[in-house]
Amino acid sequence: MLLAKAKLRGVSPDEFRALLKETLGFDVERPFEGVERILCVQPHPDDCELAIGGMLAKLSREGKEITYLTLTDGSAGSRELPPDELKKIRRREQERAAEIIGVKKLLWLDYRDTRLPYSEEVRGELLRIIRSEKPDLVLAPDPWLPYDVHPDHRNAGLLAGEAAFFSALPSVGEGEPWEVRLLGFYYTDNSNYIEDVTGFLKLKLKALKAHESQFGGDWSSWEVFVKSVARFYGEMAGFKYGEGLRILPTVLFHANPLAGVL
Repeated sequence: MLLAKAKLRGVSPDEFRALLKETLGFDVERPFEGVERILCVQPHPDDCELAIGGMLAKLSREGKEITYLTLTDGSAGSRELPPDELKKIRRREQERAAEIIGVKKLLWLDYRDTRLPYSEEVRGELLRIIRSEKPDLVLAPDPWLPYDVHPDHRNAGLLAGEAAFFSALPSVGEGEPWEVRLLGFYYTDNSNYIEDVTGFLKLKLKALKAHESQFGGDWSSWEVFVKSVARFYGEMAGFKYGEGLRILPTVLFHANPLAGVL
């Protein structure tokens, strides 16, 4: 909204972007420069691949070290399989999909699917993992995505953002403080960065097919959907296929009305 009003008044956000580049070394057009370790937080098995699988595959092949943190057991994602059986299947599927993407480390919190609480306890677990893994960049679902009614997605995004921000504060939580430089939201309709994944879409689709319990029954429809979303992002940036993030330095995640302008 602030950006729209600024544009109407002929005010450009370019000055703010230039200031961030000068003072923080953050260039929204090249956000992965200097990033070595990435923690991708997902509410359920498959979210990382579905949202940004092409981007993650590309980054892993560029030498970035990527860790998946899955918050729930995925046990509610079937109308046929019982929860206890499904959660075992989904863990195996996620392990196969991560291998395709190039992710070697997977962490699990195993909260019940649909019941991820927005709580200090979960935030503390995320904080502990962030301080242990020491990522330069944390990725999570955009909790402000319009019309997303799934509480696991909203809570995952908010808690990951809070934990990434508080991780640098020694008086919050346990463990040695660690400053997360960047936070990126996927599943976003407000992207400020789009990655060209044209050469990695087939790999993304292959990884998604590994989640057979979720996509196997109607794969052709899902393939059309995934390609359509990638075309939507790609068209905005001049690529055939793209994936988008809302990515920002963590220093902007408190009392900064210009964070939405970047």
